[in-house]
Amino acid sequence: MPYRSVDRRRVLAAAALGRTLEEPGAVSDDGELLQAVTGEILDVSPHLIVVDTPEGREERLVIAPWATAWRGEAVAPADLPLGTHVVIRALRSGRVVDRIWADITRITGVIQSIGSGSRDRTMELYCGPHRGRRTVVIPYRASGRLRVRHPQFEPGYLFDAIGVREDGVAQARLPATSQPPYRWTAVPQPPPGYSGVQSRISGTATWSDAFDCDESGAAYPMLERSDADCEDAGVSCAGLPYLALGSTLNVRNVCAGRTSVLPVVACGCLAGRFCDRCLECGTSPRGRIVELSATAFVELGGDLTRGCFNARVGLG
Repeated sequence: MPYRSVDRRRVLAAAALGRTLEEPGAVSDDGELLQAVTGEILDVSPHLIVVDTPEGREERLVIAPWATAWRGEAVAPADLPLGTHVVIRALRSGRVVDRIWADITRITGVIQSIGSGSRDRTMELYCGPHRGRRTVVIPYRASGRLRVRHPQFEPGYLFDAIGVREDGVAQARLPATSQPPYRWTAVPQPPPGYSGVQSRISGTATWSDAFDCDESGAAYPMLERSDADCEDAGVSCAGLPYLALGSTLNVRNVCAGRTSVLPVVACGCLAGRFCDRCLECGTSPRGRIVELSATAFVELGGDLTRGCFNARVGLG
């Protein structure tokens, strides 16, 4: 392929299809937009937080009286350490803090090996050809909660957890889903009645921290392997149509009544191997149909510690 750049592909698609390159942004049914602010804490008090953003700006935000924070567990916003990396859900044009997630990470992959021991355990994961391998520590105090929903701590099984980064090490704290009962190479086939012509497809939307911290985009499972340069692409039990990098998706959080148009910027090959459901508001159909950056997920009304929302996706 002569053009592998996502930005270049979007320019060509816009010219060919008569689209605008301007992003329409998020839309809410109730008119209250959410904004995600990321960066490192420079100063924090019970009523104000100052964040150094990736662009080098200092953002000063008022902390709402009801605001909560999470850093491995629920904490008061004012107790967050200076220098902590945060993702903030903000209201009122991004000036009022509603929710803070501090040093949060998501660990999604295929178990390669797991160390023995009666206390903390170390697990090695394969996170796809584009994300490589990753090491995660499972603290003893969190192991019981994780094993309830991830009973197979064995090579070849999928793993998905929410955790925190401490001293550069990912520590799993919460299961992000129930572990699929099959090995990662045995993904169930999509429904036989799928025709590939639906204008909207329902399923689960999740998030990943594999994107740049301030990036707003999506990873999609059904990309051509040669097109995405990803040998594990093109697998999904949701029966998704094939798309190209640079395509735009209309993603709707049916739980929160929020919609956004996002570009496909990466291959979601690991997401496509989870044939699970989201239970945020009712039960979603099986299959992860899109994986979002943390900022896009938050602006669509998602809670990073819950890990998913029921979604409906179509072409933008």
